[in-house]
Amino acid sequence: MVNITEGTFTVDGQELYTKTWLPDGPVRAKLIVVHGFSDHVNSYVDFFPTLAERGITVYGFDQRGWGRSVKKPADKGRSGPTETVLGDIVAFTKPHLTGDAPVFVLGHSMGGNEVASLMAAPAGSAHETEVVSKVRGWLLESPFFGFPAGEEPSSLKIALGRLAGRFLPNFQLKHKIPTEYLSRDPEIVAILKEDKLCHDTGTLEGMAALLDRVTEIASGNVKPGPNVKAIWLGHGDADRCTSFVASKRWFDNSAAAVPDKTFRNYEKWVHQLHGEPLADRQLFYKEFGDWILERSGGAKEEAAAAAPVVAAAPAAEAVPVVADAPTAAEPEVAAATEAPAAESATEYKL
Repeated sequence: MVNITEGTFTVDGQELYTKTWLPDGPVRAKLIVVHGFSDHVNSYVDFFPTLAERGITVYGFDQRGWGRSVKKPADKGRSGPTETVLGDIVAFTKPHLTGDAPVFVLGHSMGGNEVASLMAAPAGSAHETEVVSKVRGWLLESPFFGFPAGEEPSSLKIALGRLAGRFLPNFQLKHKIPTEYLSRDPEIVAILKEDKLCHDTGTLEGMAALLDRVTEIASGNVKPGPNVKAIWLGHGDADRCTSFVASKRWFDNSAAAVPDKTFRNYEKWVHQLHGEPLADRQLFYKEFGDWILERSGGAKEEAAAAAPVVAAAPAAEAVPVVADAPTAAEPEVAAATEAPAAESATEYKL
Protein backbone atom coordinates (compact mmCIF):
# COMPACT_ATOMS: atom_id res chain seq x y z
CA MET A 1 0.00 0.00 0.00
CA VAL A 2 1.20 3.53 -0.82
CA ASN A 3 0.26 6.51 1.32
CA ILE A 4 -0.40 9.63 -0.79
CA THR A 5 -0.59 13.15 0.60
CA GLU A 6 -1.05 16.55 -1.00
CA GLY A 7 -0.03 19.94 0.30
CA THR A 8 1.76 23.18 -0.49
CA PHE A 9 5.04 24.87 0.26
CA THR A 10 5.83 28.55 -0.01
CA VAL A 11 8.99 30.05 -1.48
CA ASP A 12 9.52 33.80 -1.85
CA GLY A 13 5.83 34.38 -1.22
CA GLN A 14 4.76 31.94 -3.94
CA GLU A 15 2.63 28.97 -2.86
CA LEU A 16 3.35 25.80 -4.85
CA TYR A 17 1.42 22.54 -4.94
CA THR A 18 3.12 19.39 -3.59
CA LYS A 19 2.41 15.68 -3.59
CA THR A 20 4.12 12.80 -1.77
CA TRP A 21 4.03 9.04 -2.38
CA LEU A 22 5.17 7.33 0.84
CA PRO A 23 5.95 3.60 1.23
CA ASP A 24 3.93 1.65 3.77
CA GLY A 25 7.13 -0.06 4.94
CA PRO A 26 10.77 1.00 5.43
CA VAL A 27 12.02 3.98 3.39
CA ARG A 28 15.09 2.90 1.43
CA ALA A 29 15.58 6.08 -0.61
CA LYS A 30 13.98 9.44 -1.39
CA LEU A 31 13.34 10.87 -4.84
CA ILE A 32 12.77 14.55 -5.63
CA VAL A 33 10.86 15.08 -8.90
CA VAL A 34 11.31 18.09 -11.21
CA HIS A 35 8.76 17.89 -14.04
CA GLY A 36 8.90 19.24 -17.59
CA PHE A 37 7.32 21.95 -19.75
CA SER A 38 3.50 21.96 -19.84
CA ASP A 39 3.54 19.19 -17.27
CA HIS A 40 2.71 18.47 -13.62
CA VAL A 41 3.43 15.79 -11.03
CA ASN A 42 0.02 14.10 -11.37
CA SER A 43 0.59 13.23 -15.04
CA TYR A 44 3.22 10.49 -14.56
CA VAL A 45 0.80 7.53 -14.87
CA ASP A 46 1.66 4.91 -12.19
CA PHE A 47 5.39 5.69 -12.07
CA PHE A 48 5.59 7.17 -8.56
CA PRO A 49 3.29 4.66 -6.79
CA THR A 50 5.36 1.86 -8.34
CA LEU A 51 8.58 3.35 -6.93
CA ALA A 52 6.96 3.86 -3.51
CA GLU A 53 5.93 0.20 -3.43
CA ARG A 54 9.65 -0.62 -3.57
CA GLY A 55 10.53 1.61 -0.62
CA ILE A 56 11.33 4.84 -2.49
CA THR A 57 9.52 7.91 -1.13
CA VAL A 58 8.67 10.29 -3.96
CA TYR A 59 8.36 14.04 -3.36
CA GLY A 60 6.99 16.13 -6.23
CA PHE A 61 5.87 19.70 -6.74
CA ASP A 62 4.23 21.60 -9.56
CA GLN A 63 6.73 24.22 -10.62
CA ARG A 64 5.93 27.91 -10.62
CA GLY A 65 3.63 28.57 -13.61
CA TRP A 66 2.56 24.93 -14.04
CA GLY A 67 -0.07 22.46 -12.91
CA ARG A 68 -1.92 23.11 -9.68
CA SER A 69 0.53 25.87 -8.72
CA VAL A 70 -1.32 28.08 -11.22
CA LYS A 71 -3.98 30.06 -9.36
CA LYS A 72 -5.11 32.41 -12.17
CA PRO A 73 -4.64 32.59 -15.98
CA ALA A 74 -1.88 35.20 -15.69
CA ASP A 75 0.23 32.65 -13.73
CA LYS A 76 0.46 30.19 -16.63
CA GLY A 77 4.07 29.66 -17.68
CA ARG A 78 5.27 32.42 -15.36
CA SER A 79 8.29 30.47 -14.10
CA GLY A 80 10.69 33.39 -13.88
CA PRO A 81 14.41 33.55 -14.70
CA THR A 82 16.81 30.67 -14.08
CA GLU A 83 17.78 32.04 -10.67
CA THR A 84 14.14 31.74 -9.55
CA VAL A 85 13.67 28.29 -11.10
CA LEU A 86 16.76 26.84 -9.40
CA GLY A 87 15.90 28.60 -6.14
CA ASP A 88 12.50 26.87 -6.09
CA ILE A 89 14.09 23.44 -6.66
CA VAL A 90 16.63 24.05 -3.89
CA ALA A 91 13.97 25.29 -1.47
CA PHE A 92 11.85 22.19 -2.10
CA THR A 93 14.77 19.75 -1.84
CA LYS A 94 16.54 21.01 1.30
CA PRO A 95 13.99 19.84 3.90
CA HIS A 96 14.22 16.28 2.55
CA LEU A 97 18.00 15.99 2.92
CA THR A 98 17.78 14.94 6.57
CA GLY A 99 17.59 11.38 7.86
CA ASP A 100 19.35 8.18 6.88
CA ALA A 101 17.74 7.48 3.50
CA PRO A 102 19.82 8.74 0.55
CA VAL A 103 18.29 11.41 -1.68
CA PHE A 104 18.06 11.24 -5.48
CA VAL A 105 16.79 13.90 -7.90
CA LEU A 106 14.88 13.29 -11.14
CA GLY A 107 14.62 15.92 -13.87
CA HIS A 108 12.34 15.17 -16.82
CA SER A 109 12.57 17.13 -20.11
CA MET A 110 12.69 20.83 -19.15
CA GLY A 111 13.21 19.62 -15.59
CA GLY A 112 16.31 17.73 -16.77
CA ASN A 113 17.62 20.97 -18.24
CA GLU A 114 17.08 22.67 -14.87
CA VAL A 115 18.59 19.83 -12.84
CA ALA A 116 21.71 19.77 -15.03
CA SER A 117 22.12 23.51 -14.40
CA LEU A 118 21.81 22.91 -10.65
CA MET A 119 24.42 20.12 -10.76
CA ALA A 120 26.83 22.66 -12.27
CA ALA A 121 26.51 25.08 -9.32
CA PRO A 122 29.94 26.58 -8.54
CA ALA A 123 31.95 24.79 -5.85
CA GLY A 124 31.43 26.48 -2.49
CA SER A 125 28.19 28.22 -3.53
CA ALA A 126 25.08 27.88 -1.37
CA HIS A 127 23.36 25.63 -3.91
CA GLU A 128 26.41 23.37 -4.11
CA THR A 129 27.15 23.05 -0.39
CA GLU A 130 23.54 22.89 0.84
CA VAL A 131 22.04 20.63 -1.82
CA VAL A 132 24.24 19.31 -4.65
CA SER A 133 26.92 17.84 -2.37
CA LYS A 134 24.26 16.04 -0.30
CA VAL A 135 22.41 14.32 -3.17
CA ARG A 136 23.36 10.68 -3.72
CA GLY A 137 22.41 10.49 -7.40
CA TRP A 138 20.84 12.41 -10.28
CA LEU A 139 18.49 10.95 -12.89
CA LEU A 140 17.67 12.64 -16.19
CA GLU A 141 14.73 11.40 -18.26
CA SER A 142 14.71 12.72 -21.85
CA PRO A 143 16.36 16.00 -20.76
CA PHE A 144 15.96 19.09 -22.91
CA PHE A 145 19.58 19.65 -23.93
CA GLY A 146 18.72 20.58 -27.51
CA PHE A 147 16.07 20.42 -30.21
CA PRO A 148 15.87 17.23 -32.30
CA ALA A 149 16.65 17.53 -36.00
CA GLY A 150 13.85 19.22 -37.91
CA GLU A 151 12.22 20.74 -34.81
CA GLU A 152 14.57 23.69 -34.25
CA PRO A 153 13.00 27.18 -34.14
CA SER A 154 14.49 29.70 -36.56
CA SER A 155 17.28 31.96 -35.28
CA LEU A 156 15.16 34.97 -36.26
CA LYS A 157 12.27 33.77 -34.11
CA ILE A 158 14.60 33.26 -31.15
CA ALA A 159 16.20 36.69 -31.58
CA LEU A 160 12.84 38.45 -31.80
CA GLY A 161 11.57 36.58 -28.76
CA ARG A 162 14.58 37.57 -26.69
CA LEU A 163 14.21 41.21 -27.72
CA ALA A 164 10.51 41.28 -26.89
CA GLY A 165 11.20 39.55 -23.58
CA ARG A 166 13.22 42.51 -22.35
CA PHE A 167 10.19 44.77 -22.56
CA LEU A 168 7.34 42.28 -21.98
CA PRO A 169 8.79 39.51 -19.76
CA ASN A 170 5.39 38.17 -18.71
CA PHE A 171 3.86 38.18 -22.18
CA GLN A 172 2.36 34.73 -22.71
CA LEU A 173 2.66 32.64 -25.82
CA LYS A 174 1.62 29.13 -26.76
CA HIS A 175 4.11 26.41 -27.61
CA LYS A 176 2.00 23.43 -28.59
CA ILE A 177 3.72 20.06 -28.39
CA PRO A 178 1.89 17.40 -30.46
CA THR A 179 0.73 14.79 -27.97
CA GLU A 180 1.69 12.07 -30.46
CA TYR A 181 5.31 13.10 -29.85
CA LEU A 182 5.02 12.25 -26.15
CA SER A 183 3.97 8.58 -26.17
CA ARG A 184 3.34 5.60 -28.44
CA ASP A 185 0.43 4.49 -26.25
CA PRO A 186 -2.91 5.70 -27.74
CA GLU A 187 -4.57 5.71 -24.31
CA ILE A 188 -1.84 7.92 -22.81
CA VAL A 189 -2.01 10.26 -25.83
CA ALA A 190 -5.79 10.62 -25.35
CA ILE A 191 -5.34 11.41 -21.64
CA LEU A 192 -2.72 14.05 -22.38
CA LYS A 193 -4.95 15.70 -24.98
CA GLU A 194 -7.71 16.13 -22.39
CA ASP A 195 -5.44 17.28 -19.54
CA LYS A 196 -6.30 20.93 -18.92
CA LEU A 197 -3.30 21.36 -16.61
CA CYS A 198 -0.96 20.80 -19.58
CA HIS A 199 -1.62 24.30 -20.88
CA ASP A 200 1.28 24.70 -23.37
CA THR A 201 1.73 28.33 -22.27
CA GLY A 202 5.06 29.98 -21.58
CA THR A 203 6.18 33.54 -21.00
CA LEU A 204 8.86 35.37 -22.95
CA GLU A 205 11.02 35.57 -19.82
CA GLY A 206 10.64 31.89 -19.00
CA MET A 207 11.22 30.75 -22.58
CA ALA A 208 14.31 32.96 -22.89
CA ALA A 209 15.73 31.48 -19.67
CA LEU A 210 15.06 27.97 -20.94
CA LEU A 211 16.81 28.66 -24.26
CA ASP A 212 19.74 30.29 -22.46
CA ARG A 213 20.22 27.11 -20.44
CA VAL A 214 20.05 25.01 -23.62
CA THR A 215 22.71 27.23 -25.22
CA GLU A 216 24.99 26.88 -22.20
CA ILE A 217 24.53 23.11 -22.13
CA ALA A 218 25.24 22.82 -25.88
CA SER A 219 28.41 24.91 -25.51
CA GLY A 220 29.83 22.48 -22.94
CA ASN A 221 29.74 25.01 -20.10
CA VAL A 222 27.31 23.05 -17.92
CA LYS A 223 29.42 20.39 -16.24
CA PRO A 224 28.46 18.49 -13.08
CA GLY A 225 30.48 19.69 -10.10
CA PRO A 226 33.10 17.56 -8.31
CA ASN A 227 30.59 16.52 -5.64
CA VAL A 228 28.17 14.96 -8.13
CA LYS A 229 28.55 11.28 -7.31
CA ALA A 230 26.33 9.44 -9.80
CA ILE A 231 24.24 10.15 -12.91
CA TRP A 232 21.71 8.05 -14.82
CA LEU A 233 20.47 9.40 -18.16
CA GLY A 234 17.73 7.70 -20.16
CA HIS A 235 16.54 8.85 -23.57
CA GLY A 236 14.52 7.37 -26.42
CA ASP A 237 16.29 7.70 -29.77
CA ALA A 238 12.96 8.37 -31.55
CA ASP A 239 12.22 11.40 -29.33
CA ARG A 240 10.88 14.35 -31.36
CA CYS A 241 10.61 16.73 -28.39
CA THR A 242 14.19 16.76 -27.13
CA SER A 243 17.46 15.74 -28.73
CA PHE A 244 18.80 12.25 -28.05
CA VAL A 245 22.05 13.28 -29.77
CA ALA A 246 22.50 16.29 -27.47
CA SER A 247 21.92 14.10 -24.41
CA LYS A 248 24.56 11.58 -25.48
CA ARG A 249 27.03 14.37 -26.28
CA TRP A 250 26.54 15.96 -22.84
CA PHE A 251 26.91 12.56 -21.16
CA ASP A 252 30.11 11.71 -23.05
CA ASN A 253 31.75 15.12 -22.74
CA SER A 254 30.38 17.37 -20.00
CA ALA A 255 29.70 14.52 -17.56
CA ALA A 256 32.91 12.63 -18.36
CA ALA A 257 34.44 13.20 -14.91
CA VAL A 258 31.48 11.80 -12.93
CA PRO A 259 32.75 8.50 -11.43
CA ASP A 260 29.46 6.56 -11.58
CA LYS A 261 27.29 7.12 -14.63
CA THR A 262 24.93 5.18 -16.86
CA PHE A 263 23.46 6.10 -20.24
CA ARG A 264 20.39 4.17 -21.34
CA ASN A 265 19.27 4.25 -24.97
CA TYR A 266 15.64 3.16 -25.29
CA GLU A 267 15.60 2.33 -28.97
CA LYS A 268 12.51 3.49 -30.91
CA TRP A 269 10.93 4.97 -27.75
CA VAL A 270 9.73 8.57 -27.72
CA HIS A 271 9.65 11.35 -25.12
CA GLN A 272 7.81 10.21 -22.01
CA LEU A 273 9.60 7.00 -21.06
CA HIS A 274 7.25 6.75 -18.07
CA GLY A 275 4.23 6.93 -20.39
CA GLU A 276 5.10 4.46 -23.12
CA PRO A 277 3.00 1.29 -23.76
CA LEU A 278 2.40 -0.73 -20.59
CA ALA A 279 5.14 -3.36 -20.79
CA ASP A 280 7.67 -0.75 -21.92
CA ARG A 281 6.96 1.66 -19.09
CA GLN A 282 7.01 -1.19 -16.57
CA LEU A 283 10.49 -2.07 -17.81
CA PHE A 284 11.50 1.59 -17.40
CA TYR A 285 10.07 1.70 -13.86
CA LYS A 286 12.06 -1.40 -12.91
CA GLU A 287 15.36 -0.20 -14.33
CA PHE A 288 14.92 3.25 -12.83
CA GLY A 289 14.11 1.85 -9.39
CA ASP A 290 16.92 -0.73 -9.59
CA TRP A 291 19.49 2.01 -10.25
CA ILE A 292 18.36 3.95 -7.18
CA LEU A 293 18.18 0.94 -4.88
CA GLU A 294 21.59 -0.36 -6.00
CA ARG A 295 23.04 2.92 -4.70
CA SER A 296 21.12 2.92 -1.46
CA GLY A 297 21.52 -0.68 -0.30
CA GLY A 298 17.85 -1.35 -0.98
CA ALA A 299 18.25 -3.67 -3.95
CA LYS A 300 20.04 -6.36 -1.91
CA GLU A 301 17.48 -6.12 0.90
CA GLU A 302 14.62 -6.28 -1.60
CA ALA A 303 16.11 -9.33 -3.36
CA ALA A 304 16.73 -11.11 -0.06
CA ALA A 305 13.16 -10.47 1.12
CA ALA A 306 11.72 -11.75 -2.16
CA ALA A 307 13.96 -14.83 -2.48
CA PRO A 308 12.11 -18.14 -1.89
CA VAL A 309 13.39 -20.64 0.65
CA VAL A 310 14.61 -23.70 -1.26
CA ALA A 311 15.31 -26.99 0.49
CA ALA A 312 18.75 -28.43 -0.17
CA ALA A 313 18.79 -31.31 -2.64
CA PRO A 314 19.85 -34.72 -1.28
CA ALA A 315 23.56 -35.29 -1.80
CA ALA A 316 23.05 -38.45 -3.83
CA GLU A 317 20.56 -36.90 -6.23
CA ALA A 318 21.46 -34.88 -9.27
CA VAL A 319 20.14 -31.31 -9.26
CA PRO A 320 18.71 -30.27 -12.67
CA VAL A 321 20.01 -27.15 -14.32
CA VAL A 322 17.25 -24.59 -14.99
CA ALA A 323 17.70 -21.71 -17.43
CA ASP A 324 17.30 -18.22 -16.01
CA ALA A 325 13.90 -16.61 -16.48
CA PRO A 326 13.75 -13.41 -18.54
CA THR A 327 14.33 -10.30 -16.48
CA ALA A 328 11.35 -8.40 -17.96
CA ALA A 329 8.06 -9.29 -19.54
CA GLU A 330 7.95 -9.09 -23.30
CA PRO A 331 6.94 -5.49 -24.12
CA GLU A 332 3.82 -4.67 -26.05
CA VAL A 333 4.55 -3.48 -29.55
CA ALA A 334 3.14 -0.08 -30.50
CA ALA A 335 3.53 -0.76 -34.21
CA ALA A 336 3.96 -4.03 -36.05
CA THR A 337 7.45 -3.14 -37.22
CA GLU A 338 8.86 -2.27 -33.77
CA ALA A 339 11.16 -4.65 -31.94
CA PRO A 340 10.46 -5.63 -28.29
CA ALA A 341 11.83 -2.99 -25.92
CA ALA A 342 13.74 -5.42 -23.73
CA GLU A 343 15.77 -6.55 -26.71
CA SER A 344 16.15 -3.19 -28.44
CA ALA A 345 17.43 -1.06 -25.56
CA THR A 346 21.12 -0.29 -25.23
CA GLU A 347 22.89 0.51 -21.98
CA TYR A 348 26.30 2.06 -21.49
CA LYS A 349 27.89 1.89 -18.04
CA LEU A 350 31.09 3.73 -17.28
